[in-house]
Amino acid sequence: MNNTYFTSEELELKNRAFLLGDAVKVSFFVRNSQLIMDEECYFFLMASMRKMRMNIPLTYTLEFFQNLFNEKVIQERGITNGIINFLAYRNSDGITLSKSTISYFYEVDEMDDILAVHERPLELDIIKEINVNNNLLSNIRVHCPENIYAGIYAQENDLDDVILLNPNKRIARSTSGNLLFLEGNIIKIPKHSEGAYISPLLENFVTYLHKNNLADIQEHEIIAFESQKAEEILMISDEKGIFFVKKIRNKIFENSRFSELVEGWKNSFSN
Repeated sequence: MNNTYFTSEELELKNRAFLLGDAVKVSFFVRNSQLIMDEECYFFLMASMRKMRMNIPLTYTLEFFQNLFNEKVIQERGITNGIINFLAYRNSDGITLSKSTISYFYEVDEMDDILAVHERPLELDIIKEINVNNNLLSNIRVHCPENIYAGIYAQENDLDDVILLNPNKRIARSTSGNLLFLEGNIIKIPKHSEGAYISPLLENFVTYLHKNNLADIQEHEIIAFESQKAEEILMISDEKGIFFVKKIRNKIFENSRFSELVEGWKNSFSN
């Protein structure tokens, strides 16, 4: 996996993203030298910026981002498959913060196919020392000290990631993505109101399953114990990609059914 980054202008060290985490992040996806789900990702970016009361530049149109990524990422760098993690942050140059200008930074993680499941399945556990909120800002990708703490906890305990609970002790998400729990023909997904991320990648996958009647998709309030009842678990991360979950504590999970579903979804995109 190769990594490269771009900025809207000369990057100043003293900026509000660096000092205060005053930024939002949204991923865009390149597959076979084309942007996919670009409208969904763009509207999620606009919604995230509005929630953070950012002064959205008039130039930030869908066409602006399509041209930007086609020129800088696909044509100039020759990226055929990868995830563009785009960060919009607020400057300190306005009379008020709500009128401050916006700059951006983005990096590209190149991979073989962003819709393919990563070869290495994950080992997770539930962290109970901290929880994540389930308010308006919990669903977008903003600075989150809980993610940092949980990520270090996972490393120290030889885990790939951890499952974060909300204040009601129900499953919200992992540090980097959303979790899907398969039981029979039912796929349970934590509700956004539980603290799950809004995810264009997840929503596209779920829409594919629903339209083709491949599974019964149910948004749920899921208690921690229910993770042990699932037959298979999938993690979808806009930032990192798609992963099978192999193990949570002493429970080993299969991946055959999700493997079929993801493969069908992947093949539904025109090459």
